[in-house]
Order: sequence, then structure tokens, then C-alpha cells
Amino acid sequence: MAMRNGFRSASRLLQPPLAVNRGFHSTGVKRMGGHGHDEPYYLHAKHMYNLDRMPHQKLKMSLAVFSAVSIGIAVPVIAVIFQQKKTASG
Repeated sequence: MAMRNGFRSASRLLQPPLAVNRGFHSTGVKRMGGHGHDEPYYLHAKHMYNLDRMPHQKLKMSLAVFSAVSIGIAVPVIAVIFQQKKTASG
């Protein structure tokens, strides 16, 4: 009995669904309604890309640039060291 129920549920999984929609679809475009935007600072979001008004801008940008440069240097150096260890041990 249990074996028959198992085969029945497995056969249902293997059957294709009866109704299949093969067309393209997308969601509708959302319109801005009732939200006045301040043009000089508005691009995609209210507080997006306004680096000139960022608090502690020098510190944050310095850290971001330092992080990006150090990752860009460290990753290839670590990869070369790892590859040389792998080749030397084998």
C-alpha cells in the first residue's frame, strides 16, 4: 500500500503540468505619484549619490579607496603565493 502511494506521487512529479504559459510577461511600470522631488539632489532615490553632502566624506572616501587598492594588490599576491606553494609541494 505504501509502495503504491510512493509510486503514484513519484509519477505525478514526472508528469508535465497541464497549463503552461510560454509567453513573455513583466510587471507594470511604477509611476511616481504624489512625491515631489528636489531636482538637484534627486536621481534614483531621495538620498542616493549625494557624495557632497555625506558626513565624514574625506574619511569614508579615503577608507574606500584604500580598501579597494589593498584588495586589488593583496588578492593577486596571495594567489601567486598559493600557486607557488602548490607547485613546489607536488
